Amino acid sequence: MRIAYLISRYPATNHTFILREVVALRSLGLDIRTIAIRGADRPTEKLTADERAERARTFTVLPPGWHFVKAHFATLLRHPAGYLAGLLLAIRLSGSGPRSFLYHLIYFLEAVVAAEAAHTQGATHLHTHFSSTVGVIAAKIFGLSFSISIHGPDEFRESAFRMREKVAAARFVATISHYAKSQTMQASDPADWPKVEICRLGVDPDVFQPNEPRREHLGGEEFHVVCVGRLAAVKAQRVLIDACRRLVADGRCLRLHLVGGGPDRRPLEDYARGIGMRERVVFEGPLNQDEVVALYRQCDIFALASFAEGVPVVLMEAMAMELPCVATWVNGVPELIRNEEEGLLVAPADVEGMAGAIGRLMADPELRESLGKAGRRRVLLDYDLRKNTAGLAAVFRERVF
Repeated sequence: MRIAYLISRYPATNHTFILREVVALRSLGLDIRTIAIRGADRPTEKLTADERAERARTFTVLPPGWHFVKAHFATLLRHPAGYLAGLLLAIRLSGSGPRSFLYHLIYFLEAVVAAEAAHTQGATHLHTHFSSTVGVIAAKIFGLSFSISIHGPDEFRESAFRMREKVAAARFVATISHYAKSQTMQASDPADWPKVEICRLGVDPDVFQPNEPRREHLGGEEFHVVCVGRLAAVKAQRVLIDACRRLVADGRCLRLHLVGGGPDRRPLEDYARGIGMRERVVFEGPLNQDEVVALYRQCDIFALASFAEGVPVVLMEAMAMELPCVATWVNGVPELIRNEEEGLLVAPADVEGMAGAIGRLMADPELRESLGKAGRRRVLLDYDLRKNTAGLAAVFRERVF
């Protein structure tokens, strides 16, 4: 059986774990073809070799062009009933309101192109990350079986996501945590609950390895804090900047590295400048995996101040490299980090608590070492990419093949 993997953008800085998942599934014998709604979020020279190779074998839906006309004409001519069924499904999912109707009409236009590509490539099953509306419509058009990975938290906040209908249409739903499973079940028909599986994400511990020899922070040396994530309000980088400002005001010598791009880049730069922190905050921009690993090796701790999260892969990466982590106790994060065991957890929006946790790690090298080692053990036990992808492959074979 050939599986079409439909994703929102490929490759994407914030979703590199999907590339690793696809590569790992192929190594286990699954025939995976990737379809992306949008192309790479970085220029070619900023892609790793693996990302360049995967981009070359990925069909990209956007931008619109002659391929849109050909796909719609061919589908309407050869599969008129499926074309109409997909259109009707898009209209039904849109609910009420002209704005939602317009969005779902666009989703339908994209779904036809994606479905035609999957059909042409011989796929009989469609699995989707972050493109479930397009995916469920595409599957309807050509009668493909359908499954979905649910990450959260956005899927749980948006009533327009139509979780109930998507779970009903799916062969199975892969959720990344108990929290995600509970929210998916809450929004679904209890008759469909048996479809919901926990399929944890993971990282390759051979790629994300601790420094050898271990980086030692000397007294008086600048302390480096790294945060990786999209620069957007939900990631709460402003809270992290405020926490670091408190530490600097107390005489601590530190530098904050913010990795990622997004709509808040300019506002965050302006904010840091306005409070006298611009020289203490380094905006690294989007980095590929190799560059992120190199930066982790230069830093002392990882900090994440998010207001909402799924189970962040970037935390797994840092933990695998034995970087002690500070994060907020939101959504699925406590399933990855147990407070005082694999890291330190603080309340979201708690600037004082975040500053206190970072300051505590700055002052206690033994605590940094013990939390770092425990973090890697946790990843090896429950978030090893190879183990968890093997589990996902088993779900595909049981539910789809």
